[in-house]
Parts: sequence; structure tokens; C-alpha cells
Amino acid sequence: MDPVGLLRVLPLVLVLVLVLVLCSETREAETHVVTCGSLVKLLNTRHNVRLHSHDVKYGSGSGQQSVTGVESADDANSYWRIRGPAGGACPRGAAVHCGQDIRITHMTTGRNLHTHHFTSPLSSNQEVSAFGEAGEGDDLDVWSVQCDGVFWEREVAVRFAHVGTQVYLSVTGEQYGHPIRGQREVHAMPSANHNNWWRAMEGVFIQPSAAPLRHDEL
Repeated sequence: MDPVGLLRVLPLVLVLVLVLVLCSETREAETHVVTCGSLVKLLNTRHNVRLHSHDVKYGSGSGQQSVTGVESADDANSYWRIRGPAGGACPRGAAVHCGQDIRITHMTTGRNLHTHHFTSPLSSNQEVSAFGEAGEGDDLDVWSVQCDGVFWEREVAVRFAHVGTQVYLSVTGEQYGHPIRGQREVHAMPSANHNNWWRAMEGVFIQPSAAPLRHDEL
């Protein structure tokens, strides 16, 4: 191509490159928020354990399905789906706002993260369980995402405040024995403190097109 032709084409090439960069940056920014319908693992940042459940019932308290914290990053029983409350708006792929009410549903058992006025077995805080069937439980399954800013960002730790009983999802380090030896107790506490910060880790994060944005070690 002659120099004159090159000079004519160069501005178009620069515009195209700029558009591609901006689109890439926008798409990357979208991956940094947690969205409705996403499947995530939640890490307690104080004790470095992921929120976990399994079809093992508490031997005391409510007798419902137990919820624990595990150190392993690879356990499939640590995946939870982010959903709206019953009758509430949480369209698939919509970014979750700070202050928004959600349900957190265990992937493999279909039960919702739940708390109520039972005493937890190890620390005597408020028991946290997994409750309901096929994703439907009751109004004690609803949690509010507590964070600064507009949206729940993946890189930022958030708190989960229980709407019904005004407590926070927490871990303080107590460990179970048989049959879930080494797993940590997950419970709820009335005070906001360093034991109730959680961060979104591995998962599938959904965008409004309903296509997975990014698979992180699912």
C-alpha cells in the first residue's frame, strides 16, 4: 500500500482498536460483579473456609441439614446459587446491589441458607442450617447483602445480614468431630465484626444474555 493510502486507513484502524479495547474493558468489568443466577463459592476471609453443606443433619437444635466451613477449594458441595426472595425481583444475570435481599441455595441439595432461634452446637451462637425442598423454604431464608458502593463486587468482602432475625453469617473457628471432622461451625452472630466477612470465589457468573460470563474452576 502506498503511503497516502496508509495514512487514509490508519485512523480507521486506530478507531477499531479503541472500540475493541473499550468493549473488552466493559466485559471485564461485568465479570467483577456477582449476578442473580450465578453459582458461587463463598469464602470466609477471617478463617479461610468456604461455605459448605451436605446431607448431614444436626444432632441437636433444629435437626435440619448442617452448614459448615471447609478449607478445600475443590469440594462440589460448596457451590451456592444466588437467587431472589420468593416473589422478589432478581432477573437472571442482573447485578446484585448492595442492600439487596437474596436467597442462597445449596446446589447439590436444593436447600436454602437459613437461620432461626436455635442454638448452634459448638459456639452457642445462632444455628445456621440448609432448609426447604427444591429451592423453596420460608421467609427465614432471606439475607441482605451488606457492602459499600452500588453492586456486590467479587473482589470485595461483604456481609450477609439475616433479614428475619438481624444477625450476620459468621465463622469463629470451632471445629466439628465425627462425622464431619475438621469442618468449621458456621453460625450467626448479632454483631458485625471481622468473623462475618465473605468473598465470592470460584463459580459461574451469569450475564443478562443468560450465557456464562466466566467459569472459574467450576
